[in-house]
Amino acid sequence: MMSDKSASAYWAANIRLITICLVIWAVVSFGFGILLRPLLSGIAIGGTDLGFWFAQQGSILTFIVLIFFYAARMNAIDRDFGVNE
Repeated sequence: MMSDKSASAYWAANIRLITICLVIWAVVSFGFGILLRPLLSGIAIGGTDLGFWFAQQGSILTFIVLIFFYAARMNAIDRDFGVNE
């Protein structure tokens, strides 16, 4: 069993990781795909502009990378706090 101090440190680390992942996801999907699309329209990638690419594929690929990043970091946090499987 974890102490109260250890449990709150564990949840703080967990919430910090979730916040980082959500901010990255929001910046890539909403920021690059929608808000910054006009600025990215002059950069060509794969036959289309970069803003369109982020809106259609980049945000999905970033989300998949974030899933694996979250799993790896959460496993490390679990090991650090002794709650791993």
